[in-house]
Amino acid sequence: MVSSATAPQAPSGIRRIVAASLIGTTIEWYDFFLYGTAAALVFNKLFFPTSDPLTGTLIAFVTYAIGFLARPLGGVVFGHFGDRLGRKKLLVLSLLMMGGATFAMGLLPTHASIGVGAPILLTVLRLVQGFALGGEWGGAVLIVSEHGGDRHRGFWASWPQSGAPGGNLLATGVLALLAAVQSDAAFLAWGWRVPFLLSGVLVVVGLWIRLSVSESPVFLAAQAARAARGASGETRGELPVVQVLRRSWRQVLTAVGARFGENISYYVLTSFLLVYVTAHLGLPKSTALNAVLIGSAVHFVTIPAWGALSDRIGRRPVTLIGSAGMAVWAFAFFALVDSESFVVITAAVTAGLLLHGAMYGPQAAFISELFDTEVRYSGASMGSQLASIVAGALAPIVAVELLKDHGSSLPVSLYLCAAAVVTTLTVAFARETRGRDLARTGEAPAPAPGYDRKDAAGTLSA
Repeated sequence: MVSSATAPQAPSGIRRIVAASLIGTTIEWYDFFLYGTAAALVFNKLFFPTSDPLTGTLIAFVTYAIGFLARPLGGVVFGHFGDRLGRKKLLVLSLLMMGGATFAMGLLPTHASIGVGAPILLTVLRLVQGFALGGEWGGAVLIVSEHGGDRHRGFWASWPQSGAPGGNLLATGVLALLAAVQSDAAFLAWGWRVPFLLSGVLVVVGLWIRLSVSESPVFLAAQAARAARGASGETRGELPVVQVLRRSWRQVLTAVGARFGENISYYVLTSFLLVYVTAHLGLPKSTALNAVLIGSAVHFVTIPAWGALSDRIGRRPVTLIGSAGMAVWAFAFFALVDSESFVVITAAVTAGLLLHGAMYGPQAAFISELFDTEVRYSGASMGSQLASIVAGALAPIVAVELLKDHGSSLPVSLYLCAAAVVTTLTVAFARETRGRDLARTGEAPAPAPGYDRKDAAGTLSA
C-alpha cells in the first residue's frame, strides 16, 4: 500500500501545485536569464565599455557568473530553513528577493552617468539574484515531487523544469520585441530597462499564486516525526547541511555530475550563441534572439514529455539519450550555425535544446529521489547549485575565451562534448531511482508498489 505521505493528490490538487510552481519558476528564470541576455547585448556597452567588443562581453559575462557563485550559499541557507520550516515559505521569499533585485536593475544609472559605481551596483544586485535562485530550484521541484504520487513523479516534477525555457522564452521574447520596434540607439538609451521593470508586475502575480498552495504533505509528516523524536529526546542536533555532508555526499556528487553537461550545454546553446552570432559571424542580434525564442518554445513543451518517458523507462536511460546525443551534437551545432542561415541556425538550436530537455526533464525527480525528506531541500539544492558554479557559471566565459583565443568554434565544441561525457559517465554508473517512495528513509531507492523491476533501466536495489 502506498504511504499516505506520498499518496497521489487529486488531479485538480496536483495541477494547482504544478501551476504555482511553474509560474513562479518561470518568473524567477525570466529574471535570471534576462541578465544573461542583456550581458550579451547591452551591458557590455552600458556598464563595461571597452574598445574590444568581445572583451566587454567577457567582462559582462564575469558579472553574470558572479550570480552563480551566490547560488550554493543560497542553496545552503534556503535548504536549511526549507528542511526546518517548510518549502512554501522559502519559495515566497526567493520570489520576492529575485523580483526586487531585477526591478532595481531597471533603475540603475549606467557607467556614463556614475562611472565605476554602475557596474558595482549591478554586481551586487546580481549576487542577490543568484542567492535567491539558489533556493528557488530545490523548493520548486520538491513541493511538486512531494505532492505527487510515486508513479507519475517524473512527469509532474518536470513542469517546474519547464520554467527555465519558459523564463528564457519570456526574457528573449520581450527583448526581441523591443529590438524589433526600436532603433539601436533607443534600445540602448532606455528600451533595455523595460523588461527589468516588468519583473515587478510578474512578481505580484507569482506571489498571489504561490501563497494559495498548501505545504508539502511529505514535509509535514517528517516535521511531525521529528517533533515526536524531540519530545522523547531521540532527535539529533545536526544541521541538515551537516547531515548531507556526512551521510549523503555521494548523492550530492551524483547530482553535480548529472547537471554538469546539462548546465554547460544550456548556456552555450543560448547565452553564448548570442555572442557567437553577433560578434563572430556579424549577423543581426535578431537572428540569434529569434532562433533562441523558437527553440525555447519547443523546449518548453517537450520537457514534460521527457519527464513522462522517465516514468516509463527510468530516469537514467532518458538522461543518457540527452547526454550522449549532446556529445555528438556539439560538433554539428556550430557547423550548422556557421551557415549563417536563420532557418538552419534555428534548427540547430532547437535540436540542441531537445537533447538538453532529455537531460533536464527527468532531473527534478531524479535528484529529489536521491535524498531523504529531512535533508532533501538541502541535499538537492547543494548538488544542483554546486554544479551551477563549476558548469553554468563558467560556460559562457570559457566559451567566449576559447573563441577569442582560437577564432574557431572547434574548441568550444570539444568543451561541450567533454561536459556531456561527464554527465553520461555519472548517470551510467548511478542507481536508478524511478518509483522511490519519498516518505521512505535510507539511501537505497525503492520502487513504488506495482512497479515491475524488469521495466526499470539499471538495477533497483532493495
